[in-house]
Amino acid sequence: MPHRVVVPPSASILLIEDDPALSELLVEGLAQHGHRVEAAGDGNDALAAFEARDFDVVLTDLNVHGVNGLEICRTVVARRPDVPVLVLTGHGTLETAVSAIRAGAYDFLTKPIEIDGLLVAVNRALQHRAYREEIKRLRTALAASEGFDDLVGESAPMKRLYELLQKVAQSDASTLISGESGTGKELAARAIHQRGPRKDRPFIAINCAAMPEALLESELFGHARGAFTDAKTAKVGLFVQANGGTLFLDEVGDMPISLQPKLLRVLQERKVRPVGGSSETPIDVRVISATHRDLEEEVEERRFREDLYFRLNVIHVDLPPLRSRGSDVLLLAQKFLEHHAKRAGRAVLGLTPAAAEKLTAYSWPGNVRELQNCMERAVALTTHDRIAPDDLPAKVLNHQPSHVVVASDDPSELQSLEEVERRYILRVLEAVAGNKAVAARVLKLDRKTLYRKLAHYGVHRSASDDE
Repeated sequence: MPHRVVVPPSASILLIEDDPALSELLVEGLAQHGHRVEAAGDGNDALAAFEARDFDVVLTDLNVHGVNGLEICRTVVARRPDVPVLVLTGHGTLETAVSAIRAGAYDFLTKPIEIDGLLVAVNRALQHRAYREEIKRLRTALAASEGFDDLVGESAPMKRLYELLQKVAQSDASTLISGESGTGKELAARAIHQRGPRKDRPFIAINCAAMPEALLESELFGHARGAFTDAKTAKVGLFVQANGGTLFLDEVGDMPISLQPKLLRVLQERKVRPVGGSSETPIDVRVISATHRDLEEEVEERRFREDLYFRLNVIHVDLPPLRSRGSDVLLLAQKFLEHHAKRAGRAVLGLTPAAAEKLTAYSWPGNVRELQNCMERAVALTTHDRIAPDDLPAKVLNHQPSHVVVASDDPSELQSLEEVERRYILRVLEAVAGNKAVAARVLKLDRKTLYRKLAHYGVHRSASDDE
């Protein structure tokens, strides 16, 4: 699920209001919801309190005795820019609002104000502050982060992954890396190679889904001169080129089934015969493969050989999707932002809290690759030194969570039965990494019914969905 920065349930609030009755009402209302409130009726007294104690939020009337609200706002922003200021006024004109925002106010509220509306504004301000603190922490963490080679992240799932990869690197067994597209499977494979005994030998990668069968066979195993029409010279295959090192078979689940027996034979006998050749070459190659497919389902549907699956899957490494990695979203966003800003010669320093909130609320179906593309786009388009929500793609900016509200007394939060079904089906599909066969089993629907519903929602079938 998308990560949310946690907002403390209780905050320390400095309230500056010279109307005693209103001040008492606001203090009581805020206190009833767990907040600690210190009230001041004079601007000078308020600034003295601000200097003496720590506050999470400042709530000030625009017109108070002594120092007025705008000056209080400027002082707070200058001395403690991390503390959001909410400005209250009985004169809600556009000019007044602009003045407050220019003075650095986070929000502008007009009187009369209901306590529920104030609580919403305070919570937004606290969340804004929490994101500012999180961004600051993550920038420091990024500078100090050792990660795991090119893999970056400090979340619990990534720390568990690093521990597993370190153990896998010391082994020579065939390893299958699974995970959604964009989770960094090749980076994990390279990390295993670089931390293992073969690190000084070749690491060669090939995408099994990127070329037709005949070309893939020739690339993997090589070919003899005259093996086919265009084979004017002999070609050494990747297995021989990787001898002593590591061969990474990316998207091995897309390998044509007619080619799979030859791969299985090479893995079993540790010898490779080029296409059209008569002799075999012994090889010493560690094979790491990767796929975004559910290979057990592919075996069940007879699209992947079971014996090859077991040969490749001696050790299994599953990469976590970005949506389950918490604040790693912001850590990676800052990394990509700095990289693309440096490459483009742009003075872009970081994220605004509002942009950070949008990034963490999004579910990232394209995972780390999608986030990197998002940051590259944002750096290219922004006109400021920090990425704002308007710099983000529309699907990130306008993302609506897939969770369904059912335990609410507010009719405006409730959904139609059709909308509940739509959100639930899409949530199940998201949870099973887009695997429609598994989703159909979870939902207890036959596949045709599921496909029909998904088509209605704008999610169309892929070739791999056909039996």
